[in-house]
Amino acid sequence: MPRSRTPATAWLGLGGNVGDPVAAMAEALSRLDAHPDCAVSAVSRLYRTPPWGKTDQDWFFNSAAAIETTLGPHGLLDLCLEIERAMKRIRQERWGPRTLDMDILAYDDLPVHDDRLTLPHPRMLDRAFVLMPLADVAPSLVIGGSPVAAWLADADKAGIEIADEDRGWWKALRK
Repeated sequence: MPRSRTPATAWLGLGGNVGDPVAAMAEALSRLDAHPDCAVSAVSRLYRTPPWGKTDQDWFFNSAAAIETTLGPHGLLDLCLEIERAMKRIRQERWGPRTLDMDILAYDDLPVHDDRLTLPHPRMLDRAFVLMPLADVAPSLVIGGSPVAAWLADADKAGIEIADEDRGWWKALRK
C-alpha cells in the first residue's frame, strides 16, 4: 500500500444494521487503530438512524471517526475493504442491510475522482446520518465550500437519535 511521508487526516463514516453493528463498528475502529499506519484520533457519539434509500429494513447505528494515517487514500480504502471482508461484510444490495459499512468521507483536503474512489464522498452532504456524526469530530471541516456544521444545519435530521453520548463507546466494547 502506498504511504505518504507526513500523516494525513482522513474522516470515515461507519454504520450497520445487521447482527450487532455497534460491536462490528467498535471492532473495525480497533483494527484501524491497531494498524501500524493508522491511529484513531477522534470518534463521534453513536447514533441510531432510520434507513435511507431503501426504507423497508431495520434502523442503523452510525458513527464517524478521524484517522491519522500514513497510507494514501487508495491504501486506506484497501485497508477499510480488507477489514470489512475480514469481518464478513457481504455486499448484496445497494443501500440494503449490512453488518458493517466503512466509507472514507474525506482525506485532508485532497480531491480524488477515479473508478475506485471519489473524495469527498459524493453523497455525504445529502445525508444527515453522515453529517451528524461527522460534525462531532470535524464541525469546521470544509466540504463543497462550507463547513460540515453548516451543511448539518440545513439537513433533514428527522428520526436520528443519539444512542450513546460517550465518544469512547468503541473502546468500552473492546474490554
